[in-house]
Amino acid sequence: MKPRVHTLLVLCLLACSLAYGQTDTLRYTVRGSVRDGANGRPLGYVSVTLPGTNYATITNADGSFVIKSDLPPRFVTFSLLGYKVLTAPADREQMMRVSLTRGEYTLEAARVISGDPLTILREAIYKIPDNCPSEPELFECFYRETAQKRQRFIYVSEAVTKMYKSSFRNLFGRDRIAVEKSRLLTSPRRSDTLAVKVVGGPTQAVDLDIVKSRSVILNEEDLENYMLELMDPVMIDDRLQFVIKLTPTLVSDYAQQHGVIYIDQETMSFTRIELSLDMSSPEKATRVMLVHKPADIRFKPKEMSLLLNYKREGDKSRLSYVRTIFRFNCDARRRLWNTEFTAIAEMVVTNRFSGTAAVPIERKESFRSSESLADKTRVYADPDFWKDYNIIEPTESLEHALGRLKKEE
Repeated sequence: MKPRVHTLLVLCLLACSLAYGQTDTLRYTVRGSVRDGANGRPLGYVSVTLPGTNYATITNADGSFVIKSDLPPRFVTFSLLGYKVLTAPADREQMMRVSLTRGEYTLEAARVISGDPLTILREAIYKIPDNCPSEPELFECFYRETAQKRQRFIYVSEAVTKMYKSSFRNLFGRDRIAVEKSRLLTSPRRSDTLAVKVVGGPTQAVDLDIVKSRSVILNEEDLENYMLELMDPVMIDDRLQFVIKLTPTLVSDYAQQHGVIYIDQETMSFTRIELSLDMSSPEKATRVMLVHKPADIRFKPKEMSLLLNYKREGDKSRLSYVRTIFRFNCDARRRLWNTEFTAIAEMVVTNRFSGTAAVPIERKESFRSSESLADKTRVYADPDFWKDYNIIEPTESLEHALGRLKKEE
């Protein structure tokens, strides 16, 4: 089965209309940073949640976070692969300084971590309907795309989106994404007109949720093409995980994936999935990554990776974070330079609604997989643009880039 993945579109940057949305006022804010308790280094991509609510976000690459709520938060919970879960009193008066410690675990004398990885993976696939929501849900998400030319940011686009997901027992539901509010900054330099667009952008939370769609890896047809290896167990959210490594074994007509899958040993639910496109055949990788490019440009793929995090709340597991990374080089046939581009798209679930609040998204307002967020967004300069939303806090490098792009306009 050919994997369904996001692709890149290499062409000139465009700007179109701006989408607006409404949300409840989030009056209370907690800010802080998270570091490794042993060496003090910043910890990026830590899950940050407010217990007793559906509000969530993640730390940026600098370890910083900001999380908002409509009610005064009492506690904040932090979790990251390999670290102990920490719940700390919320401090709205000053920056929180949080340190996480590595998780240590001991195996019971009679418990042996062994078994056939294919049997384990098949059992986890079989239990998806039980481990995932059986009723439709509506999510609020924050989505960001960035593109860099070498080390310099040339494009930043952000959006608040709605995501409707039908029951996991229904593989043919009306899962859709709609953009509520978005903004864009691009470089005005003529030398930067060759840039990157992630086709389908915000829809990655639907298109790439392979636990729901089972379109890549998690089906019998694909599993036959991989060697599975059971690795040493790890802790996620203080729960022991099976770790299964996937390596392509058969030559196929399309580029396959290298991957690592994490499965909760107690519930057999998927916790984390890491995939990277096989780059051994640049021609095959290019067919997966590239939609279109100018005729005189040569495209050289370097990396295409995917990270999916699932978080368990109560007895159900849900997608909480998605990140895709594209790296490639481009050069003009009549010129000597060779330029590296990096595009990163990430989405975090910041709120969840169920019951009567889980209203389906109509087709006419849904964002399509063939669209690019850059084509539907206008430039921005309002410092309070995200005042009423939870977002991924920009890194220092991104804040600096935003300032430069505003000055260049």
